[in-house]
Amino acid sequence: MTPVPSDVPGAGSGPASDRPWAQWIERSCRQVEAEGRWRRPRPLDSRGPAGLLAEEERPVVTFASNDYLGLSCHPAVVAAAHGALDRWGTGAGASRLVTGSRPVHHDLEAELAEWKQCGRAVVFPTGFAANLGVLTTLGQPGTLICSDELNHASIIDGARLARADQVVYRHGDVDHLDSLLAGASGRALVVSDLVFSMDGDVAPIEALADCCRRHQALLVLDEAHAVLGPDPAPALGGVEAVRVGTLSKALGSVGGFVAGPTRTIELLENRARSYIFSTAVPPADAAAALAALRVVRSPEGVALRDRLAGLLARVAPGHPSPIVPVVLGTEDGALAASAALLDRGLWVPAIRPPTVPPGTARLRVTLSAAHTDGEVTRLITALAELASPSPAALLT
Repeated sequence: MTPVPSDVPGAGSGPASDRPWAQWIERSCRQVEAEGRWRRPRPLDSRGPAGLLAEEERPVVTFASNDYLGLSCHPAVVAAAHGALDRWGTGAGASRLVTGSRPVHHDLEAELAEWKQCGRAVVFPTGFAANLGVLTTLGQPGTLICSDELNHASIIDGARLARADQVVYRHGDVDHLDSLLAGASGRALVVSDLVFSMDGDVAPIEALADCCRRHQALLVLDEAHAVLGPDPAPALGGVEAVRVGTLSKALGSVGGFVAGPTRTIELLENRARSYIFSTAVPPADAAAALAALRVVRSPEGVALRDRLAGLLARVAPGHPSPIVPVVLGTEDGALAASAALLDRGLWVPAIRPPTVPPGTARLRVTLSAAHTDGEVTRLITALAELASPSPAALLT
């Protein structure tokens, strides 16, 4: 059996057979290392896209953040967070149903509901918690959950934790979904990302809505990455729908939310365990999200989205979202390409299985309105150099 390192808790306190958990953890860590998939966080000292990789003091421009509109550093957003800190302190101190609900939480929820054209909205501590809350609350016994095969991990885990039956339909294949719904004997729930987080493609929203309308299925849409659209509202007439979103990406703060019919939201407040048993989003983060939402809904927000769309048109003309995948296939190829870009001062991490399917390792380039024209030019030039004379050059 592999010896346990000295820094493993319990090491040296008895024979190995008395420490089964330490041994199992060590074997599991070494298995990940042997697969070449060992990862660790790297401290980035930055305000916006440009900063320093702190351990190396290496200047980099990141093309990996989901701060799509650059609002995490917007003066009005930062000022709102400062004001909330001065008024309410650093934390909410309890869950929303105990003593953690501040006026700013309610103000934020009212504006989110108006933005999404829904009866009400409720804020969760994270977007992950929002999907868990929706799917475990609505996915009761007697329900069939139909989930797109490329949905986010929070949707996958929420469906697994629900007490409903679960089936997975082929990515974007509404005919396959239709056949699954035709066999449902009770309530059915269809859940899909609107913009998929690793490919940046868009769900066929009109066809999904039509399918749910015909089968009287509830449609749950995760709109976390839909900063450039599409707006699903026109397609949702006559469809029972719940819209999940995030405060952590285009709004530059942290948290998640669910918007939908008033009674649906009230049910979540009373049954969603990831809401009931979690401390509320800190008031400063709620205030920051509210300020950011007001920017998004203003002419300045339109200008920021237009700028982001313009940068996207330079990098990937015709692509529908600021998530631009550069699929390389092999994990070694993706790691080599990421390292080569880092040597050029551009941080674009490699995305590998199990985050993406085997054989589809990639660079996941994300763009922000906060990127300068010069930074985007550097990215375009570096990607072209890496791909010349052929994509195989990325491996050398």
